Order: sequence, then structure tokens, then C-alpha cells
Amino acid sequence: MVFNSLQFLVFFGIVTSAYFLLAHRFRWMLLLAASCYFYMAFVPIYLVILLVTIVIDYWAGIYLEKFEGQAKKIFLAFSLLANIGVLAIFKYYGFIASNLFHVSQIFGHAVQLPSLSILLPIGLSFHTFQAMSYTIEVYRGNQPAERNFVIYSLYVMFYPQLVAGPIERPQNLLHQFYERHTWDSHRVKAGLLQMLEGIFKKVVIADRLAILVDSVYASVGTQSRGHLILASIFYSFQIYCDFSGYSDIAIGAARVMGFNLMDNFKAPYAAKSVPEFWRKWHISLSTWFKDYVYISLGGNRVSIPRWYLNIMVVFIISGLWHGASWNFVIWGFLHGLFQLIGFMINRKFPTLAADQTKSIVGVAFYRLLTFVLVNFAWVFFRLVHFSEIKQYFTQLYLDVPTIGGLRMQTNEIVFSCLLILGLYLWDLKDLALRNLPSKYFFFLVPFLVFFIYFFGVFSLKQFIYFQF
Repeated sequence: MVFNSLQFLVFFGIVTSAYFLLAHRFRWMLLLAASCYFYMAFVPIYLVILLVTIVIDYWAGIYLEKFEGQAKKIFLAFSLLANIGVLAIFKYYGFIASNLFHVSQIFGHAVQLPSLSILLPIGLSFHTFQAMSYTIEVYRGNQPAERNFVIYSLYVMFYPQLVAGPIERPQNLLHQFYERHTWDSHRVKAGLLQMLEGIFKKVVIADRLAILVDSVYASVGTQSRGHLILASIFYSFQIYCDFSGYSDIAIGAARVMGFNLMDNFKAPYAAKSVPEFWRKWHISLSTWFKDYVYISLGGNRVSIPRWYLNIMVVFIISGLWHGASWNFVIWGFLHGLFQLIGFMINRKFPTLAADQTKSIVGVAFYRLLTFVLVNFAWVFFRLVHFSEIKQYFTQLYLDVPTIGGLRMQTNEIVFSCLLILGLYLWDLKDLALRNLPSKYFFFLVPFLVFFIYFFGVFSLKQFIYFQF
């Protein structure tokens, strides 16, 4: 059940109405039942896989609170291994098997694991990381173990952020299921406006840009330099509007019912450096890696070479989190490399640091440079096979006349560019519909609905991050 569908709008209306009509003590039951139905709407068997990890982590949390010392570490390890094991089987088995076979061939003893036909559960990496954050926080003593199995299940399965985040910490979300949420017209209006903003990003901008992006990337060997550059720029904004659009709908839907989820995006393409980009892009994931991987490795409290290694390890793992393919590893490696080069330059020439720049020209230069670097890395994110990546850069270098079409008329390209420009200026001013005075609500809603209806691309295109 995708957010940009009529089915979801009906589902959301029924669930939200029932939520406020029910007595407080029954609401968590409704939300859990609704979340189960929401997840089963994709593929019903997914729910069984999710329930297995929920049971393991629920009991692990209780025993983590009961024991100390070595026993406590064993229960944490068991929980983490169970979650990582599920990821390894359903997401990385094929990748591991293929690479093991090719490496073993080099040494003359080919090892071929059994071939398995495994369907990747929707949003597996998201709810797995959320579950791991719970057991880690209980282990660290920052979160009491949740005794109510249903409430814990709801923490993992809460439908707005179940499939693509934000990845919530237990300290932020668990207690909210116990709180009594009353109807608040100002909060409801803000939540609905944020949902509409997300739908606008998805169906008016992201899915429109996808028309050109998909046509170019489907035949990179037949495209000119101009087409490839345009497609890469469009893809940067497509994936941003697609993913931030999902986050807006998720956060807005939760807000209508009284739940506060963390912000996941803060104008990332207005960043003046790659580190700043990661403080603004997919915030729930970047902070997850910072809290549970980077700091655990020692963070920056180590020698300079070890610090640089920690950064590279985190970004390579982040690349693998996104997909079981070497192109994602390269994407993560590039972002780590960009950060290291930036740190080295800042150490050698501190006056050139982006955060020291105050002039309009300097700020604009660093923003453009950051976008170019991020845009370059997105090519490796979008193209999975090395043959396609090689074709892309060969065509970019040779600039041969185009053979493949764009599937988009000139006027549509101009309209898409205007949408991108408007979005960028909107982000630059740090604006958000949900922050506007509620008196504008009854003007904005029909305007947005009208604009979405007449300019939206209703192909029910799935959100990009569902595959992760």
C-alpha cells in the first residue's frame, strides 16, 4: 500500500477517524492491527518474518535488563546477530554467494553456495535498524525494557514509518504510545499540510522527473553528454523529493494522531560541504550510524589515521545498507572520500573551510561544489552494473549525438526545471507548509489538491527507498 494511492487515503481516513473515536485504552490495539494490515498489503508473508525478529528482540530487551556482565553481552550479541542474520539472508545472501564464488575461483577452488530465490521484504533495513536501536539502548541503560509485547510490536511496526523511516529511537517513540492524544485542530492541520507537501513532492516533482531519468538511464549508451548531465541533475532532485516526500507523509500522518517523529531532511542541497549534506540528508540514518557505529569505533577521539579509517568504514557500511551491490559500496566510499579530502584541506588551509565563508559568492561556490560532488556520486547509486557505469562516463566523455529519446517534451523539461528551482528556493528559505499560520489552511488545501490533481503523475510509482 503506497502513500500515493487512493487505497492509502481511504486507509488513513478510516484509521485516523477510528483512532479519535476509540477510548484511549483501545487505541494501541487499533494501531497495531492497522499496521499489520498495512504491511500485509504488500506481501502477507512479510509479516511472519517481521514477527520473528520482534519476538527475539522483545525477550532480549527483558533479559538485557535482568542480567549484567558477560550474560548481558551475550543477550545483546544474540539480538544483534538475529537481526543482522535476517538482513544477511534476505538482502545479502545472493551478493555474498556471488562474491564468494568469484574469489574462490581465483584460488582454484570454486565455492558455490546453494541458489536461493528470496524475496526481499519491503523496508527490511529500516525496521531492522529500528529494532537494533532498541536493544542497544536497553543494553546501554538509556531505555527501560518494554514489558508490554503489543506496545513493543507497535514500536517496530508503527505504520507511518514502518517501510522507509524515519528510523526512530525508543526514547522518542515508545512513551508516546502510552500518552493520551486529544484532537488538536492546529496540530491536525499542520499534519495534513505536511502530508500534502509530501504528496506534492512525490507525484508532481519526483514522478515527473522520473520520466526523463528512467528513459535516459535505461539507455545510457545512446545518450549525449547534455542528456546524461540533465538526467543526473533530475535524478538528484527525484530521489530527494521521492524520499523526503515519503518522510513528510509519514511524519504528517503521525502528527495528525498526536505522534512526533523526527525530521529526516533539512534542505540537504543547500549544504556547503559534504559533512553538512549528511547532517541534512536522511538524518535518522546518519545519526544512527554516528551513534551506534562511528562512536563505537572511537569516533574522532583517536589518532588521525584511525579517525579517517572510522569515517571510511561508516560510509562503506552505509553504502552496503542501501543495497547488496558493489555500486552502493562505491557510492558510500565516494562520500567517505569526499569527507576525508575536505577534512585534509580544512586542516591545511583552515581559512578556506566552508563554514568560515561569509560572502555570497563564497557560499554559492561551496553549495555548487557540494551539489556537484553529491550529484556525481548519485550516478553510482542509480546505475547498478559496471557496464552501465562505464557506458555512462564513456558517453559523457565522447559526447556523441544522441540516439535515445527523452520521453519528455521541451515544455515539460522547462516546467520540471521551474519546479526544481522553486523547490530549491523554498528549501533555501527554510520554509514549510506545516509552519504557516493555520488560517491559511482552507486556502492551501484546495490549492494543493488542485495542483496535485492536474499536474501530478499518477503512475503509482513505488517510493525509491522501499527497496532498502
